[in-house]
Parts: sequence; structure tokens; C-alpha cells
Amino acid sequence: MKTKVIRLYQTGGPENMVWEDAELGEISNDEVLIKHTAVGFNLIDTYHRGGIYPTPKKPCGLGTEASGIVEKVGKNITNFAIGDRVAYAGSGAGLGAYCYKRIMNTSGLIKIPDWMDDKTAAAILTKGRTVEYLFNRTYSLKEGDNILFHAAAGGVGLIAGQWAKAIGVNAIGIVGSESKIQIAKDSGYSQVFAMDDEDIKTKIMDLTKAVGVDVVYDSVGKTTWDLSLSCVKKLGLVVSFGSASGNPPAYDVAVDGVKNSAYIHRATMVNYMTTPEISLASAMKVFEMIKEGSIALQINDSYTLDDVVKVHEDAEARLTTGQIVMTV
Repeated sequence: MKTKVIRLYQTGGPENMVWEDAELGEISNDEVLIKHTAVGFNLIDTYHRGGIYPTPKKPCGLGTEASGIVEKVGKNITNFAIGDRVAYAGSGAGLGAYCYKRIMNTSGLIKIPDWMDDKTAAAILTKGRTVEYLFNRTYSLKEGDNILFHAAAGGVGLIAGQWAKAIGVNAIGIVGSESKIQIAKDSGYSQVFAMDDEDIKTKIMDLTKAVGVDVVYDSVGKTTWDLSLSCVKKLGLVVSFGSASGNPPAYDVAVDGVKNSAYIHRATMVNYMTTPEISLASAMKVFEMIKEGSIALQINDSYTLDDVVKVHEDAEARLTTGQIVMTV
């Protein structure tokens, strides 16, 4: 049995992703065969492709998030059946979501609720659970807190703005261009600034009465890190959870630390979703937020899986908004 898959032979630009016909083989007694219906895109995919994050021995697959239909089940599988709609996300599934069909074990699979469509399921697990752990476990946000969130019009940022508003947190957003300001405001941010605004720090300090924000969430990295450090309050928290523009510069404890004695944390999904039980509980919290109407996704489904090279190009050029889902 063959399927189309993306292979990465060496790290580099989007053009290094190559489509191939691959032999899947037969499923084992403890595996299922999934026919993908939608594949999610996350910036972490560009980190794997570009070499910022490690990958398995090359050639390897890419992509960590998708939804689909179970087509075959192994003899030992009792909790999934042919026809079940399922989704998965995260490093536990291993790289390889950029494909038409996939054989997997069931430890990371989550059944899609009847009320949720496949595109939403493919879009939400990585981004939604990222916001869940950032807001609940990295720092337990409470009503009245002030936060600064970079890439506020991106897939994670749009979820974060709505989540923050739902729990009474004042979220200030930063976006890549003025054209994205209203998009972020519509998703719950009280104030939004374009990155090329030279007075961002002054304006944020004015908004927080010269104190600074309680937490900064920075997924951009190199080009935003200094701003992040300058906008957090004394003894506040700066969270790095991505490197869209490259890794943050080295932190000089003696020079940078003395400014406000901020706490610095590197958050990554693999260190928060350490067991299937934790991953499922996080997903259930995200599903609850969607079902009750606190979060409404802005799904960008204008791409197909065959467009994956262009998806990477557009995302790295900061030309995209919302949660990108590639239909299969």
C-alpha cells in the first residue's frame, strides 16, 4: 500500500521538502491506519525543516498535526474502530503528518467530538493546547493580569486573545503589520501595535502606568526579544515559546537581568505534554472553551496539502493569519 508523503533530505528552505510515493506496509496488532482529511500547519514545522529543532535521521517526514478517518485497526485495538474520526498533534506522534495516509499507534490519538468538524480538530490541538499550558501552567493567569503577546494575529495569538478575554485578562498584542491590527483586536486584545511602531515600549508603559506587564509571551524570538525584556514588570515573567525570526540573543544575567530581575522561561510542548493522560486533559479544556463559545477559530483553509511549500513560504514571510489547515 502506497501513499504520498513529504520527505526532508536536508535542512534548509521550503524547497527542500520533496513529495514522494512511499510504501506504508501493513499495520501491526497495535496500530491503526488513518486516511487524512485535514493537516494542520504550525510554525514549529518550519523549525524542523530549517534545522532550529532537531529531526530524526534524514530523510524524515514533517508535520505534527492532522485529522482523519480510521480505515484499519490492529487486532489488539479496542478503543478505536473503523470509521472513527480522530486527530493528533505534538511530538509524541512523531514527524510525518504531511502525507495522505499514515500508520500510527493510538497513544496520541484523540476522538473528534461529534459537534466538531475535521478542520477544526486539525487546527486546534497544537495551538489550543499551547495556549492552555501557557495560561494555566507556565503561569496561572488570573483576572486583572496584564500580558503582552507577540504574533497576536497568528494561529496561536488569535486563540490566546480570546482565551485571555474570557478569563478577564487584559491582553496587549503585537502584530507584524498594520493590516493585522484589527484582526487581533477582533480576537480580544485591548490594544494592538504593529512591530514597526517605534513607540511600542512607551505606549505599553503608559497602558500599565509605568509598571510593565505581568507576562510577555514571545514566539518570534530574535527580533522581539529586547522589546519583550523591556516591557515586563520587575520580577515579571518572559516566556519564549518559539523562534519565528531566529533564536533570541544570548541573555546576559549581569547586564539584562539587573534591569528588572525578570524570570525567563523556555516553554515547549514536549515538556508539558509528557503523558497521554495530560495531553488528553489539555485537549478537553480546549474543546470546552470552543464548545462554550469562548474561542472561535479563524481557519485559513485556502491551501491544500499539495501547497505545503507555499504555506511555508507565506508563513515565514508573515503573510498569513489565522489557523492554517491544508485540506487533503
